[in-house]
Amino acid sequence: MDYLRRTWAEVDLDAIESNYRAIRACLRPETKVCCIVKADAYGHGSEQIAKTYEALHADWLAVSNLEEAEQIRRAGVKLPILILGYTQPDRAKELAESRIAQSVVGPEFAAALSAEAVKAGVTVDVHLQVDTGMSRVGFFYQDPGRDGAAIDAMERVCRLPGLRAEGIFTHFASADEGEGGADYTRRQFACFTGAIARLGERGVRFSLRHCANSAAVFDYPEMQLDMVRPGVILYGLMPSGSMLHPVKLTPAMSLKSTVALVKKIPEGTCVSYGRRFTTARETLVATVPIGYADGYLRRYGENACALVRGKRAPVIGRVCMDQLMLDVTGVPGVETGDTVTLMGCDGSEAVTADEIADRIGTINYEIVCGVATRVPRVYRKNGADVGFLDYLQRT
Repeated sequence: MDYLRRTWAEVDLDAIESNYRAIRACLRPETKVCCIVKADAYGHGSEQIAKTYEALHADWLAVSNLEEAEQIRRAGVKLPILILGYTQPDRAKELAESRIAQSVVGPEFAAALSAEAVKAGVTVDVHLQVDTGMSRVGFFYQDPGRDGAAIDAMERVCRLPGLRAEGIFTHFASADEGEGGADYTRRQFACFTGAIARLGERGVRFSLRHCANSAAVFDYPEMQLDMVRPGVILYGLMPSGSMLHPVKLTPAMSLKSTVALVKKIPEGTCVSYGRRFTTARETLVATVPIGYADGYLRRYGENACALVRGKRAPVIGRVCMDQLMLDVTGVPGVETGDTVTLMGCDGSEAVTADEIADRIGTINYEIVCGVATRVPRVYRKNGADVGFLDYLQRT
């Protein structure tokens, strides 16, 4: 296939399905699953992934913004979608006509959305977001004794014309911190359920109450409520290394390239920009056509490795915009056209997103989300290619 000419990402749909079923097995039968597909499904390609979740009978999808939601609708996916971020209130008609629910983060936004919905003659489904401890967005309710005004505000919002208060949710700040985050998570949950109870006393009820993110799905099963919102675990990655009850998952994405050139250079030769690396011996160097413009960032190169013919080969010198160099002296038989695995498995060896993230002091989310759109995605199932996404060829 044409993608073999340079660099590509492989997405294993069997891994996606396996991870989804592992999550589903942890839930009560009646608990709904809202699959997070924002940020292009964490870099995996939202259209194909959304279709996969629909085929697996997921209940909902969640995205960051209206543009992401509309992209999924254009792909023919009919599952209900929740927008977690901001949408301009004057897009109310589009929300209603496309069966897209909107999160509501405060009374001013709700009033504006209500006015636009009434003007357009539509009803928009909304989910109220309660800020129980993130201090990011939502109705501020972190101390029940102090923040009672939030209950009044949420009640008023639920009675606005043009809006249907379908759901209510919160987001945990430290559910992935193991024992260190347990007390704070339970406090958030108590605030959230307390708010729901106080609203219920006023006759305000919701068909969907949800708070469990990826970490809480596994570590806090008592917090499932009506629906859970798994994100990074769907893609085979754990939210952190501090989980109380980690589950065996399968990473879905591999990042691959090819050997473009092999050459032998003598001892004392500088490699790449800045001359930060100098060979200590005669070295066999493989040039690989992937760089920071593809999402393999410059800072990855310090002590990084790739896999060639099932063996680790260190990155030498600085990663360039479109290329990097590997020391393949210890890899027998390397030749032009060989596959290079920058992330994923080759034989018994693996380079994981967690390994790359640890190297630069970040999280695995950033690694997979950062794979650039000039890198095509190849979808595989049962060992065969079943789909292809080339962002640069889209019209």
